[in-house]
Amino acid sequence: MSRLAEFRALEQQLAAQLAELESLKNDDGLKREIEFEQKLRNLLGEYGFSLRNIVAILDPQSSSRRAPVVAETKGTRRARTVKVYKNPHSGEIVETKGGNHKLLKEWKAEYGADTVESWLAR
Repeated sequence: MSRLAEFRALEQQLAAQLAELESLKNDDGLKREIEFEQKLRNLLGEYGFSLRNIVAILDPQSSSRRAPVVAETKGTRRARTVKVYKNPHSGEIVETKGGNHKLLKEWKAEYGADTVESWLAR
């Protein structure tokens, strides 16, 4: 597609979106929803509540249905432990902290991951 054709297509999309935006601005239902939201947020602020508090009041089981919110901690992660694998066929030893070791991957491809994991020395 030429740059000019791309420009004209984007221009038409923008015009269509602007027309849709204007029709939404004049929609009475949307105006009522915006007014309701503003009043609700003002009321929540006045009493020091958040939307989560309101949901917890209206539906106490909702917190048990979704994953708990975990507070972020700023710190370092626990260091990974060194794993030592010893190949019983060749006697080779691989020390790694992760599973991304070249020789370990070759072993897993040749002998299978379960077999190689059984070679774990420590």
